[in-house]
Amino acid sequence: MQPGGQLDLTVVVPYYNPGPNLSGLVAQVIEVLRDRGISFEIIAVSDGSTDGSDVGLAELGPEVQVVHLPVNQGKGHALRVGLGLGRGSYLGFIDGDGDIPAPVLGEFVSCIQIERPDFAIGSKRHPGSVVVYPPLRHFYSWGYQVLTRMLFGLDVTDTQSGIKLARREIITELLPILEEDGFTFDLELLAVARRLGYTRVVELPVEIRERFSSTVSPRAAWQMLVDTVRLTWRIRIAHHYDRAMAVQRSAGGPARPPEAPLAGAPDRITPEA
Repeated sequence: MQPGGQLDLTVVVPYYNPGPNLSGLVAQVIEVLRDRGISFEIIAVSDGSTDGSDVGLAELGPEVQVVHLPVNQGKGHALRVGLGLGRGSYLGFIDGDGDIPAPVLGEFVSCIQIERPDFAIGSKRHPGSVVVYPPLRHFYSWGYQVLTRMLFGLDVTDTQSGIKLARREIITELLPILEEDGFTFDLELLAVARRLGYTRVVELPVEIRERFSSTVSPRAAWQMLVDTVRLTWRIRIAHHYDRAMAVQRSAGGPARPPEAPLAGAPDRITPEA
């Protein structure tokens, strides 16, 4: 256990009518993290879900907290709520649709214990990833990453994979100024973090073998493009986040706490040069 009641890791599981596999996914996440011997919590956030898939979720273990939002407002909104409640030294999420299997989290835990990066993020384009999804989705993904690299200078191959962990101090500093409610939240988080100097990002492989339930229709792809253009305007033209951060800091906003080692991590970590 970390000092002051802080845990090693918070994993938020956002979901909206994910079907019958939700409880199985959360149970597997619990098993993976218990096996790692770290202190953790799971915050499952229902984004107005109505399919009853979360029945019995809170009974899976004392580490599980379930938050019910009354109406569907988008993945980004659900994540902001869940991350805002987290007590972990690292905070992050894994999508509740089950496309990314829980055992993938094991490598993420090893990464944050040993390397202590700003972010550990999954990438479908990592050489070690095993991903089977439709050609149209592949085209959307490739095109979007080219676009975001051009617009934001992000040196990552996949901003949208549904698994990410970040140091607590980054989430604490950024969460009050993030605005995206939809799927563009992932991009906003990484792009604003980069602008503030958080550039130590480790990409890790993911597995998507059995199914790829998330569908991206032309309409949804268009909405993501519109949201991305708006985000570009706020970051690069209007300097919205720079001003918001200046206001937050002048008002005595979140301070950056010293890093604490995770359970099982080496006592000394050599920072990147």
